[in-house]
Order: sequence, then C-alpha cells, then structure tokens
Amino acid sequence: MSGMARTWGGATVGSALVLMSMMVAGADAGQEKDMSSQKQFEVDTIQTETGDLKITFIGHGTLMFGYQGKFVHIDPVGQEADYSKLPKADVVLVTHEHGDHLDPKAIGLIRQEQTKILLTKACAPKVPGGTIVKNGDTVTVHGLKFEAVPAYNIVHKRADGQPFHPKGAGNGYIVNFDKTRVYVGGDTEDIPEMAQFKKIDIAFLPMNLPYTMTPDMVAQAARVSEPRILYPYHYGQTDPNTLVSLLKDSKTEVRIRKLR
Repeated sequence: MSGMARTWGGATVGSALVLMSMMVAGADAGQEKDMSSQKQFEVDTIQTETGDLKITFIGHGTLMFGYQGKFVHIDPVGQEADYSKLPKADVVLVTHEHGDHLDPKAIGLIRQEQTKILLTKACAPKVPGGTIVKNGDTVTVHGLKFEAVPAYNIVHKRADGQPFHPKGAGNGYIVNFDKTRVYVGGDTEDIPEMAQFKKIDIAFLPMNLPYTMTPDMVAQAARVSEPRILYPYHYGQTDPNTLVSLLKDSKTEVRIRKLR
C-alpha cells in the first residue's frame, strides 16, 4: 500500500519509502550529510487533528515516532540501525530486557539531557537514570501521555515450563498523540487485558514463534482491541500475509512493513 492514502475519522493516512535525512525537518547540514548514508526505512505519515505523526519502521521490534518536533524511540537496537545518525530522543520506551529490545549503547547514542527513558525493573541496572514503569502506570512526558500495559506469554513456554515472557516483567505501551492512540504490544500473546484497551487507532502486535503470537492469535487480539490500522511487527519467519487473509472481513486495515 506504499504511496496510497486512506481517510478515516477525519484523518488521512499516507505512506512512503524515504531516506531518514529526508524525513527529519530541521536537521543541521552535518547531521543531514551523515544520515544520507543511513539505510532506507519505510515511513508512514498519519495526519492527526494536531499534526502529522510520522512512524519510522526501523526493523524487528524497533520503531521511531515523530510528532510536533518530538521523537519517541521504541526499543532502539544497534543491529537495526546506526543510531549515531538518527534523531536524538525526547522519549525512549523499552519494553523488556531481552537483547533484541534493550541496547544500552544505542540508547546512549540518542540520549540527551532532556531525554526521558521509560523501562522495566529488569532493564534499569543497564540504563542508569531511567524511570521504572510497571503495568498499569501512566506517565506524561513532554506533553505526551504514556500508558504501560501488560505483555506476557500464556501458551508459549520454555522447556522448563516457564513462559518466555512472564506476567508483570515486560511492558507494552499505549502512546497518546493527543487523541490518536498507538499501542505497541512488546513481546506478548493475545492476553485478556487487551479487551480493556479502548479506542486504539494504531496497533503493533508481535507475530513470531515460539516467543510471541501465531497469526491466529494476532487476529484474535485485533478483533478484541479493534485498531483501525494494524502493523504486525517482530514477525521473524512468519508470513505476515497470513494475517491479511485472517482479517480480510474486519474493520482493521492490516499494513505489512519491513519488521521481520
């Protein structure tokens, strides 16, 4: 659907494949020159009532949101991008402590004096100065409201019977860009708490085995949370087009981006 636009609820959604140096307005000449050698990322632009929300799909479970001159980085990991060439963070969200989600070096490259880092208890020892948030917490930072929500396994477990992601250890996040609500699932299954997530506009739900969800689980999660747009992410070797078929008769638009 690259290059297409779609209108819902008075907002227009478009997408494009761009260089990061083209996406970031106001970058100084030196930064823009450095960013020209950065790999290409897909970027979708959501026109909200209070300005454009630009979603940059960096890879796997790693994202970046740009809104009103602020940048929110989700699980920045150096194996997915050269963070010395990406915009500095106003907020960093870390879902949990696994190495494909927590990279202290990458965080250090985008951290500045005003950067607020929201993370879990297990992540805190590796990122000094971060703010621990637990399931159920709501924090407002730089005028944006962040809700930490549960993210855990029920079905998929390790050989010893322990879940890959225990309940209470990790966070998903709902980020409120004024009235536009974006749910980033983290590493989770289709947990009962999703029924309580109201008015989700955009959802990122993980779909790789054996650590998170099957396509059927993601489809069920979408039916419960009812996002207007769903991006499967962190999907590994799972074919995301399976999800398109499962939700073809729903009100949710499934968008496939390079988030393997």
